[in-house]
Amino acid sequence: MGRGKIEIAKIENSNSRQVTFSKRRAGLMKKAYELSVLCDAEIAVIVFSSTGKLFEFASSSMEQTLARYSKCVESSENSAIVEHEVPKKDVREVECLKQEIADLQLKNMQILGKDLSGLGLNELQKLEQLLNEGLLSIKEKKEQLLLAQVDLLRQKEQKVTMENATLHRRIMKLESFFPPNALPVSYLEQGVPREYSPGKHVSSSQDTECHTEAENGELMTTLFLGPPPENGQRKRKTPENDSGNPSGTSGSQIE
Repeated sequence: MGRGKIEIAKIENSNSRQVTFSKRRAGLMKKAYELSVLCDAEIAVIVFSSTGKLFEFASSSMEQTLARYSKCVESSENSAIVEHEVPKKDVREVECLKQEIADLQLKNMQILGKDLSGLGLNELQKLEQLLNEGLLSIKEKKEQLLLAQVDLLRQKEQKVTMENATLHRRIMKLESFFPPNALPVSYLEQGVPREYSPGKHVSSSQDTECHTEAENGELMTTLFLGPPPENGQRKRKTPENDSGNPSGTSGSQIE
C-alpha cells in the first residue's frame, strides 16, 4: 500500500512536530547538496527551528553567498527605481525639445519678415543687424565662388594657349623637312594677273602666237616658228593700226 497524502497544516503535537522537523530538515539539506553537485549551483540554506535554533548549509561559503545575494538585491532595486524614473525623464526631454522646435520655427519666421507683431524696437534692431550680417556673409561667399570660377577659366585659357603653341611648333618642324619649292604657294604670292589663266592659251600646228598686253600700252609681240632665213636674220615688222588692212592684223615676210 502506498503512503497516504499528508495534510499540509501545522502539527499541534510538539513531539511529532519536532520529529517531522528533523526529518524534513535532513531531507532539505540532502536535496540542496545534490543540486549543488549535479548542477554546479551555488546554494545556501538557512533554517531556524521553532525554538530559535540555527541550521545552515552552503555549497561554497555562506558569507560569500550572502554578499552576492545582497549585491543582486541592491542592483535589482536600483534597476526598478531607474525604470520608474526613465519615463519621467523622457517626458521632460520631449517637452524641452518641443519648446526648442517652436522657438526655432518662430525665429525662422521672423527672419523671413513674418510674425513680427510680438517684437519690440530693440528686438527689431537686433533682427536687422542679424540680417545685414547674413547678407555680408552671402556676398563674401558669392565673391569667393566668382573668383574661383575666374581662376579656373584662366587656367583653361593658359592650357589652350600652350596647346596651340605646341601645335604651331610641330607644324613649323614638319615644314622644315620640305624644300621651299615643294611648299604650296598661294595665288597672291605668284603675282599672276587675274585675267590670265591656262585656259586662254591657243596653239596651232604651223604658227603659235603669244600675245601679251602691257599695263601702259598695247604692245603686240609675234613669235614666228619655221626654218631660219638665208642670211640668218629675221625681220620683224611692227603692225600699223592705221594701215589699209581692214582686219587690222600684221603680216610677216621672210627673205
